[in-house]
Amino acid sequence: MLKRLFSERPLRLPHIKPYVPRPSDPSIFWFNSERGDIVSDVVNRICGAHETDRSRLEIALNDAAFHEIRRLEHQRDEEARDRLGYWRSMIRRIGKMDDAEQRQALHTIVSNMAHDVAGNFDPRVYRFARQAIPRLVAGVMEPRRFASSFTAPQSEVLSRVLRVQGDIDHLQYLQSEGSLVFVPTHSSNLDSIVLAQALEVSGLPPVVYGAGKNLFTNPIISFFMHNLGAYRVDRRIRVRLYKEVLTLYSQVMIERGYHSLFFPGGTRSRSGMIERHLKLGLLGSAVEAFTTNRVRRVQRPVWFVPTTINYALVLEAETLIRDWLTEEGQTRYIIEDDEFSQIDRWVAFFRKVVGMRGACIIRFGEPIDPFGNAIDEKGASLSPAGRNIDPGGYVERRGTPVVDATRDAAYTRELGTVLAERYERDTVLMSTQVVAHVLYRHLVQATPGMDLFGRMRLRSEVSIDREVVHKDLGDARERLLALEAKGEVRVSDVVREDSPNELLEAALQFWNGYHTSTAASLDGDRVLLCDPSLLLYYQNRMVSFADRIADTDQMEAACEIEALGVHR
Repeated sequence: MLKRLFSERPLRLPHIKPYVPRPSDPSIFWFNSERGDIVSDVVNRICGAHETDRSRLEIALNDAAFHEIRRLEHQRDEEARDRLGYWRSMIRRIGKMDDAEQRQALHTIVSNMAHDVAGNFDPRVYRFARQAIPRLVAGVMEPRRFASSFTAPQSEVLSRVLRVQGDIDHLQYLQSEGSLVFVPTHSSNLDSIVLAQALEVSGLPPVVYGAGKNLFTNPIISFFMHNLGAYRVDRRIRVRLYKEVLTLYSQVMIERGYHSLFFPGGTRSRSGMIERHLKLGLLGSAVEAFTTNRVRRVQRPVWFVPTTINYALVLEAETLIRDWLTEEGQTRYIIEDDEFSQIDRWVAFFRKVVGMRGACIIRFGEPIDPFGNAIDEKGASLSPAGRNIDPGGYVERRGTPVVDATRDAAYTRELGTVLAERYERDTVLMSTQVVAHVLYRHLVQATPGMDLFGRMRLRSEVSIDREVVHKDLGDARERLLALEAKGEVRVSDVVREDSPNELLEAALQFWNGYHTSTAASLDGDRVLLCDPSLLLYYQNRMVSFADRIADTDQMEAACEIEALGVHR
């Protein structure tokens, strides 16, 4: 039944009287009434920037035709059959068009792109989802409690899986004073779902966010995403105009006061490492939104909320690490056949995590302004010395706010550096990651001179005395707690409170009951390393801390592990 449910045509709401937003509703409740104006604003601004220069206009049209022909010839699907002829005809006619025809072609192309990207928001779906989805997930995890999950308090249902950390009171205050832009780490396609629930249980507003168009192929997921503020991002499209549409759409939404979310890392972290090299396009859109509003004398603050999403068990771990190891992540970019697309893997995953304390921890970090400055309790920007400063001064020239793309790009790069630092500091290290690191470090020590890929072939060939593992887990935990006391990282309550033996046994149970391969297992009084690739994936979250938690005799292996983050 579930398979049929997930494969039938998209869901539709029954005919119900449209919801009329109230003044107290979150800003996104008003989106549908502004959608047409937002799309028109995006189209007019992009076309206006190209139409004044015929050479630039021709380049834009040729770039669009060339990349779309190349993409559609490779796809060979229904879209290709519908659109390939149009683009082939377009590329032959561009040079023969007069100015008016070229402008009309540009307007048509950009308009089609903007309408395809633009999201939707239905308050009726939102109200249904906020009540039903947590209970449905709980019912899937524990079938015997399926009926009672729909009557249990929502907080009880969610607390079994999801923990939220951070200064929620501060964010609740800021949400009515300006635009919040949540910028989380990205590990799984579940991220948008769990983050939406974290916002809900924290009393924070729903947000506008971009989601890969491939995720809209599932009718149930598509139904909720399409009606809850998601705008579609087709990562197959390489056209410059399309990238401009995405960036400007994000910018216009922030300009208009919509709270937003995007993943600066771009796609999911294939390696499992904390993101360091961030994509700056959408970050830049928020910086430019602040600048544009200041030029227009709109005094609406924009604050970024660094957010880390931390899983003890990752739904797509096996596919992601395989993709990273084979370098396919650089060429394929979109994974369409991983565990996220398989309903049976969802069921197995959720049933497994129900037994884990704090299986997912969302940590909202301290908000910052568009220029990387900390803010006070009222949202005022602070200098490094702690003095109040006006962020508008960053975009002024001789006392007047001005748009300067080069200057704002430099600010965006600095903001990306600050966010990467915050991610490392606010990552919550989970029990499976600590255990995996200790085991993988032993593997490196046991195989001196062997490269990464050679170690991946050593399945069930290396084992470690269990007592040695216990000792090393205890030592690693103590050093991590010392780093946490310095504000350099955070650890989960499980890592902080459980004994080394409990940490090891729990990690083995979690891995072996869900993943199709066995990461590690007990063999008498020894721990057998069965699947080095899974150990690598989970331990990679700790790459940045490897040398800081190693003993002298472990330092060589720790430095080799840390180098993974430098070279990849």
